[in-house]
Amino acid sequence: MNTKYEEIIGEIQSRLNDERLKSGEKLPSIRRVAKEFSCSINTVLKAYSELEKAHLIYSVPKSGYFAVGTDKPKKRTQMKIDFVSAGPDKTRMPYRDYQHCMNQAIELYKEEMFQYSHPLGLVSLRHQLSAQLQDLQVFAPPERIAVVSGSQQALDLLISLPFPNHKKEICVEQPTHFSFIDSITSRGLKPVGIERNQKGIDLNYLEKVFRERSIKFFYTVSRFQNPTGCSYSNQEKKHMVELAQKYDVYIIEDDYMGDLDTRKKADPMFAYDPSGRVIYTKSFSKILLPGLRLGLAVLPEEIMKVFTQAKFAADVHTPVLTQGALEIYLSSGMFKAHIEKLRRQYKKKGTILKKAYLEYLPPNAAFTGGDSGFYSTVVLPSRMKAKNLAEYLKKKNVLVQDASGMYLPEYREENRIRLSVSQVDGRKIEVGVRKIGDGIRALI
Repeated sequence: MNTKYEEIIGEIQSRLNDERLKSGEKLPSIRRVAKEFSCSINTVLKAYSELEKAHLIYSVPKSGYFAVGTDKPKKRTQMKIDFVSAGPDKTRMPYRDYQHCMNQAIELYKEEMFQYSHPLGLVSLRHQLSAQLQDLQVFAPPERIAVVSGSQQALDLLISLPFPNHKKEICVEQPTHFSFIDSITSRGLKPVGIERNQKGIDLNYLEKVFRERSIKFFYTVSRFQNPTGCSYSNQEKKHMVELAQKYDVYIIEDDYMGDLDTRKKADPMFAYDPSGRVIYTKSFSKILLPGLRLGLAVLPEEIMKVFTQAKFAADVHTPVLTQGALEIYLSSGMFKAHIEKLRRQYKKKGTILKKAYLEYLPPNAAFTGGDSGFYSTVVLPSRMKAKNLAEYLKKKNVLVQDASGMYLPEYREENRIRLSVSQVDGRKIEVGVRKIGDGIRALI
């Protein structure tokens, strides 16, 4: 559970965001808040101090605390419910902790910042990542870990690199996230798509593709996939690895949401792969600070040389300062504490979302995922266009994503919307889903 101190900060931020607390307005007194949250006055003072440091409030001696004002009066508009933005919750990001880590990294790596570093990352960080990955059942020596500028960089490089199986085609789940679609289409490739939905994928069809096509690798997001929000069972993961080994196909397992998985016995595909057939990638964007652009790839030995060359050609190396700060953040235990908070928060939002789906969506609509609080899709009645529903809902101050652009052109479906509740106040999720359900009924 969140501490009282964190609850107070979250509540004041929420009131500022939805303008229950307006610019220049006085905040509740220290004693009043202490009584409301059943905590000590010192706890409230600590929370108000942090809000003041973040420049959200200011204090006036003998008068109290006030919301930070602006020179320009705010235009009164109805607050939008934004299911499109899929970044981490801004109110839960560890800005202050990471600032301390950045300052320490400057002191620790001040000499290294003025010279080139290893293309695959700081050796000390790679050792730390090797230890950290064990919590996710990924056991890999530091020598096989590459630090990259977001997992997307690793994926983009791997698309173009030659693989030991000397094959050329790529198999990819449909739908999948925009950035991977862009990487493929920008190179003029025509990959093989395979449908993924709430039931998983057709493993018999996957075997047929592996057997009959020259598949270089199969790209999959094994947990909380974007956009469906679905995860594979351990049995499905094991079966896919066995197929890859049988037909000489590599798997790129993009596990950038794996840290949010609360299922203790859920393993990545990498755990079922003693042969080096699974390439494991992970990002810190969705769980830490997206602007840092930090990720990793665990690579088989036979690909290390060509990947190192490609990484060097792309950007020489990922910035030393951000690498050093991540190493300190991991080794200090801050990351582990941060993840525990995020898991609870997003799981709670996911529970609210799924309950709202069951209550407000019409019978001829279906939904996928939602468990992580990050991604989910709503499958609309077959003749309804997601684009039309998105435009209709925008007028009702609800923003949703038309998911048609998350398909390769030849596999496109136009009756799906994607939702993310990662940045939506939990109290607004039900309101937004009710409006979505009403919108579907209105457009049928």
